[in-house]
Amino acid sequence: MGMPAPRRTLVLGVALLSLLSGVAACGSRAADEPASVGEPRVAFVPKVAGIPYFTAMDTGGQAAARQLGIRWVSTGPSTVDPAAQVRIVRDLVQQRVNVIAVAPNDPDALAPVIADARAKGIHVLTSDTDAPGTQREVFVNQASAEGVGTALTDALMTKTGGKGKYAIVSCGPAAANLNAWIAVQKRYTAERYPQAQLVETVYAGEDKDNATTLAKELMARHPDLTGLVGECTTSAPGVAQAVRDQQKIGQVFTVGVGTPQAIKPYLLDGSASQSVLWNVESLGYLTAWTAKQLAESRPLTPVNKVSLELPAVKYDLPQRTVLLGDPLLITSQNVDQFKY
Repeated sequence: MGMPAPRRTLVLGVALLSLLSGVAACGSRAADEPASVGEPRVAFVPKVAGIPYFTAMDTGGQAAARQLGIRWVSTGPSTVDPAAQVRIVRDLVQQRVNVIAVAPNDPDALAPVIADARAKGIHVLTSDTDAPGTQREVFVNQASAEGVGTALTDALMTKTGGKGKYAIVSCGPAAANLNAWIAVQKRYTAERYPQAQLVETVYAGEDKDNATTLAKELMARHPDLTGLVGECTTSAPGVAQAVRDQQKIGQVFTVGVGTPQAIKPYLLDGSASQSVLWNVESLGYLTAWTAKQLAESRPLTPVNKVSLELPAVKYDLPQRTVLLGDPLLITSQNVDQFKY
């Protein structure tokens, strides 16, 4: 015998309500948990958007994404303001990406939002510069601090005859990588080049024009200055521009951490002597590869075959650091080997 119409309506209504409740519950879980189906989503947060260095890193990350099967996006602040970078990372946490790869402007400022990301099951790695003391899982290091610091010092001392006064124009005062390099330069200069002296360090942010202005002020304050170091990829061409503007080519020598095509005009006219760098696109590729390992819970080994170009990348477990390799010396002779 069939069910009376009112009862059938009640049962169907309860069933429909139960089905809708189940759908709502699934939707709630999806909002509360990181995506785990399909390609891992990796968000790269550079120190600042739009400069050639981080554009090259992004290019390497995109190439890795196509080859490795991940979704890679890059979103960075328009300035090196730590608060702006924190806001971006916080937004990415809310979007429930799988992995955040960040180049910190200020490690202390990022520490709370990194902890929040980890508490929500989102993986966090640092790249280009570290955030020691935070809950980041891995640091993708372009080169050791010892390698970069000694290479910069040797490159400058080769031009100054191992003596004289020099100054550094750095970028952010809280950038861990730049500060580590500077510490090596101070120590190494005192040990290896006792007739040379680092007289001053100033900070220009990620602003080439500001670096040029500060370099001119340094030359005015220290009339006997023989060298300038541009500690980042915007200050390296900035200090060379200052030497060019002041017509001191051959009197004040500059070296720095400059991207090849940005530093090329200065290498060609002698206002810059050398650039100490690494393959920036490879650093982006390695960052994306490391992010994929985290997303898929794949353990890193002491030596890792990342790609044909990166066949033996080392991993330091106690420091939780992946190392790209040794720094490169870029000169007027080899600068055109690099297209960024």
